[in-house]
Amino acid sequence: MNATKPLALVTGVGPGTGAAVARRFAEGGYRVAMLARDADRLAALAHEIPDSIAAPCDVADASALERVVADVGNPQVVVHNAVGGAFGTFSQIEAETLRRNFEINTMALFNLARLTTPAMVAAGEGAVIVTGNTSATRGRAAFAGFAPTKAAQRILAESLARDLGPKGVHVAYLIIDAVIDVPWQRQRLPDAKDDIFTSPASIAAEVFHLAHQPRDAWSFLAEVRPFHEPW
Repeated sequence: MNATKPLALVTGVGPGTGAAVARRFAEGGYRVAMLARDADRLAALAHEIPDSIAAPCDVADASALERVVADVGNPQVVVHNAVGGAFGTFSQIEAETLRRNFEINTMALFNLARLTTPAMVAAGEGAVIVTGNTSATRGRAAFAGFAPTKAAQRILAESLARDLGPKGVHVAYLIIDAVIDVPWQRQRLPDAKDDIFTSPASIAAEVFHLAHQPRDAWSFLAEVRPFHEPW
């Protein structure tokens, strides 16, 4: 492990976007602390990705999150990619589902910011990038257990950006308006054309770009979508 490299902390490191983000930051010269609940998957990725750290953690558990951040050290970049989702109208979902998703999507961002940005402010630089989707901007009927938490996440990220930006810390929110190209989506849509999908690697490239924008041209709200996606 090369301790001289800057540290990126990535939550929600699953087999799709999270793993792609971890790979992109490793390629960009970072050590990467990878957070997710699946310890076995993280261990396998840690063998594959140079200078990466497997950090099993449920980000909804504030105490566990605090312990992990203390263990891995101060990151220069935080990517909050962990997501709690649910399908169903307000009469179909349980209140606990909405509460759990709020803890993962919104409260984990709040806690991560409290734990990691003071060191960024002290250094006068750093970045917090949050991955979102169109549920952050609209409440469709069948997304009652999910969209309210993503909208709250987006607003929290904007509050962070307005507070931390003048202190040298860039906060950005990336809306992913796409079918992400992972195996289970291909199985769900077996007849879909390739050009409706967005690859995890393409999303990761945009996350990396946002984290490295020059400070005279910072974005807060960014979007990615395949060219066939209606919007």
